[in-house]
Amino acid sequence: MLDFLFGENIQFLNPEFFLLLLLLPVAGFWYLGRRRRHYPTLRMPSLASVRGIRSWRGWGRAALPLLRALAFAALVVALARPQEVLREEEVDAEGIDIMMAIDLSSSMLAQDFKPDRLEVSKRVAGQFIDKRPYDRIGLAVFAGEAFTKCPLTTDHRVLKAFLAELSCGILEDGTAIGMGLATAVGHLEKSEAKSKVIILLTDGVNNAGYINPLMAAQIAQKLGIKVYTIGVGSTGDALTPVNRRSDGRYIFGLARVKIDEALLQEIAAMTQGEYFRATSAENLERIYAQIDRLEKTKVEVAVFKHYSEAFHPFVFWGILLLLLEALLRYTLLRTIP
Repeated sequence: MLDFLFGENIQFLNPEFFLLLLLLPVAGFWYLGRRRRHYPTLRMPSLASVRGIRSWRGWGRAALPLLRALAFAALVVALARPQEVLREEEVDAEGIDIMMAIDLSSSMLAQDFKPDRLEVSKRVAGQFIDKRPYDRIGLAVFAGEAFTKCPLTTDHRVLKAFLAELSCGILEDGTAIGMGLATAVGHLEKSEAKSKVIILLTDGVNNAGYINPLMAAQIAQKLGIKVYTIGVGSTGDALTPVNRRSDGRYIFGLARVKIDEALLQEIAAMTQGEYFRATSAENLERIYAQIDRLEKTKVEVAVFKHYSEAFHPFVFWGILLLLLEALLRYTLLRTIP
């Protein structure tokens, strides 16, 4: 109730003084009884001629007890010692450096995920980023070649903006898993984080690039980088881009889903990571949730509170209302006994 009236940042050092407010209804009953005895009732045969007639003095006199009650309530609040609480948090986070390497080959437009594999992968990766507020996260992309889309950063708003921009066709087509992994490893090489992780997501077989995926995995192993590999794609056939028109639009057709699971499993095993197979959007969400649980960030939060006295305005208004009540009672609203 007090939070509703005064706000969450106000606390009271002596709230027991609020019990004094119970005196207000007692004083009200006493005042009404005293008023009836002090002002005798005048009986008249009819009130029709004076009904609705009341001067401003009459209204003012009736309001005087209200001023005194408000002054009393303000002084009670002041006695309860309201204090403004200023809350500060000091976060000591032992973060994890994470590079996300995402496949942008044309097969990522396959429609066995709705609307397609790439859009689902972007959405789920964004949700994963939101769960890691204290980690530095970067983004590498690959198809027939690879490059860094976003270096390691704690500015996740910028990172998610780069993630949203990803589309197939910006790189030469193909699946250069080795180059994608090597690009991510290169960014973690000089990292001083105690834990370094790569999440490699692909839907195909290594068929491009000049870096062997296992060679890149060996480098990751020597640098203490853990690689989680994710194979994205349903089983059987899927509606996949099979050709491209001169205007850049893709031609879709049914094609067999081919993922080099043996290679992805070996990369994960070499680096003490894990391999996951995502056959649906829900499955991919569970995989990222599992990685999130496996790679927990150690965070210590120290909370400091500073207090400043806030009773002064209540004392000011209490005294001001009392002075106003006394001034009106003995000047403008004075009555002759």
